Amino acid sequence: MKVGIIGASGYTGAELLRLLAGHPSLEVAVATADTNAGQRAADLYPSLATAYPDLVLGAADAEGMDGLDLVFLALPHGQSQDLVPRLRTRVGHIVDLAADFRLKDAGLYPVWYGSEHRCPELLEEFSFGIPELFREDLGGAPLVAVAGCYVTAAALALAPFARAGAIDTRGVIVDAASGVSGAGRTLRQTSHFATVDEDFVAYSVLDHRHTPEIEQASGTQIVFTPHLAPMTRGILATCYARPTTAGSTAAALDLLHDFYADEPFVVVGPQPPSTKATWGSNCVHLTARVDPRTGWLIVLSALDNLVKGASGQAVQCANLALQLPETTGLPRVGVYP
Repeated sequence: MKVGIIGASGYTGAELLRLLAGHPSLEVAVATADTNAGQRAADLYPSLATAYPDLVLGAADAEGMDGLDLVFLALPHGQSQDLVPRLRTRVGHIVDLAADFRLKDAGLYPVWYGSEHRCPELLEEFSFGIPELFREDLGGAPLVAVAGCYVTAAALALAPFARAGAIDTRGVIVDAASGVSGAGRTLRQTSHFATVDEDFVAYSVLDHRHTPEIEQASGTQIVFTPHLAPMTRGILATCYARPTTAGSTAAALDLLHDFYADEPFVVVGPQPPSTKATWGSNCVHLTARVDPRTGWLIVLSALDNLVKGASGQAVQCANLALQLPETTGLPRVGVYP
């Protein structure tokens, strides 16, 4: 099947190219990048040289995607809203990695993203891209909005407990730390090496734009505090909730084990998860604790923000949309050390 990538020069676009190079059923036919149009992908990312020695990035052009089986959009927030109405009749499926079509309530966009949604009539047509939680909506789906990285980490931790009625879904606390690649490839003062190295800082306190998306995906009301960690990849989310009944660590782990028993990309274990263990893989690692002294449930989640938190999950969703085996072309083993 022929696929296209619009926004192939960013980190998520490059990660899509890496993953699709090993996919037996999908071939990259077109890759675009407006700011780097005319350059070879291998010049921007030498790691891609053996797989794409001659791939030249073109300018974004909806007409140039005609007839493709699927197109990935790996663009900054806001740009997909202009492209999707022009693309949807030209290609078989669209998988959008941005936040443009994730929220079902159009009224949340001006509050959290600072502007009105330009095509709110399409929001209900998009399936939400966390397969472990919304798989029934993704099989054959023509339009998919892939969940954000923080959202994936927090929702996979909290949703099993919320759906089981095992926690009070109000006032849930999510503390999460992300690697610098989550900020994208664009150079900013806050993502300079000299700024990030030897530092650990919270940002967007109480107003991070992923907050309503976490609430939508997890079924909880949250207080969300993100942090920037001095590492390239990874997210570690620590989630705190009040159990609705007396519980134990063993019962919490059993609930996670049962919920994710058949999931190929979820690892549940007794040890606190490590971001390093997920590096390069499409897996999320989870554990849980119940503190008998304070009564709090703590659920911890780790993933690679560029793979399970973005491009890997996009390929997983694409497999489902195209009715291919869900695990096709996706690594389950991380790179270590």
